[in-house]
Amino acid sequence: MTSHKAKLLAGAAIALAWAMPATAQESLCGGVGASGQWIGGSEGASDVSTASAAMEQMALVLMRNEYVALFTVSAGTDVRVEAEGRGAGDPVIDLRDASGNIILSDDDSGGNGASRGEMFLAPGSYCLSMKSYDGAPMTGFVRVGRLEHEALTDGMGGGGETPIEDTPISNDGGSCIMANVTNFLGDGPIDASLMAGGASVTASVRDAPFWGFTLASAAAVSITAENPSADPIITLYDGAGNYIDENDDYDGLNSRIDVTTPLAAGDYCIAMGAYSDDTQPITVSVTGYDANAATVGMYDRGEMSPPLDGSHPVTALGTLGNRLRQDVQATDKATWFSVDIAQGGLILVEAIANGQGDPVLVMFDDFGRQIAYNDDYGSGLDSLITARVLPGTYVIGVRQLGEGQTGLIRMLFERYVPAQ
Repeated sequence: MTSHKAKLLAGAAIALAWAMPATAQESLCGGVGASGQWIGGSEGASDVSTASAAMEQMALVLMRNEYVALFTVSAGTDVRVEAEGRGAGDPVIDLRDASGNIILSDDDSGGNGASRGEMFLAPGSYCLSMKSYDGAPMTGFVRVGRLEHEALTDGMGGGGETPIEDTPISNDGGSCIMANVTNFLGDGPIDASLMAGGASVTASVRDAPFWGFTLASAAAVSITAENPSADPIITLYDGAGNYIDENDDYDGLNSRIDVTTPLAAGDYCIAMGAYSDDTQPITVSVTGYDANAATVGMYDRGEMSPPLDGSHPVTALGTLGNRLRQDVQATDKATWFSVDIAQGGLILVEAIANGQGDPVLVMFDDFGRQIAYNDDYGSGLDSLITARVLPGTYVIGVRQLGEGQTGLIRMLFERYVPAQ
């Protein structure tokens, strides 16, 4: 990330994530605004429609908390919202309207791990929340401005401005309704037999911005949108246009929504967007939600540690001495190892690719709590995690970042004990 991004705009407010003033904004954005800070310093100074320059705040996000910046729009305006972390910080943003509906969500569209989104906003109040992707403490910057204002991030294409094709098509709750849908998944209502195999269609966002489907009976569903070249984003609404859920970058650049509570029988609408290229074909599928497959998928992505009962492959490396080397032919699905720690101290795990990919490391304790995560330390693509540990068993996963990526990863495990 470039050094000029670390500068605050004149008059910007600096606030910490634990500052939570009790004000009349308690109900703003469905209650999310209760802990928020007006990005211009006050409500009157936080109107992006009249601001002479983009408004910015610096925020410290501790553990798995989030920072919320508040702003208003007095006249319909095309607005850019951004977040950038210092150092290795990887922010994720959600933009909510005054009712608390998430109308925009992003992880990496700002480039270099930063977040960015642009959309037309109607008059009203809005809440922009920033959190750390891996839950680690992070110092970051949030910025809100009009499209003609200076951008905080480079965007996926670089150069400081996001081309229009890199901005997702955004649909508010009044657009994705069945009256506006001309493309449908399936020839009729999707029943239990079709849900087992799934219903799929393929088209670009430009050709099909909405997809409709009808459930013949109540069902828990999984909705996927696949084509990394398009970098799809999907938003699910019911037939009346009420927001249900949204996702971007569930598995690499592909998107997926898992609705684990059965949806009622009836009509539903999927709003499509593409961050990279809205002319690329995107395969959209609706299938029945498979809890077991979803759990294995979380193991494969390193989002959850597998159990140590033999039901999922975990290589036991035994008691960790001072130093251990392990080579693994890594893929985009996590390979898991366990180590036993006999004495409390510090554990260091390093993943070296030697130019054969981009490794990601994650570590959990034996209860399944994530205690460390890293992708890209230093100036390269290798990964390193360190954590204080107590005696016990720890589970470490390593995978290649990027769909279909493979390559030899050399892992180093080191243990340090307190000086006597």
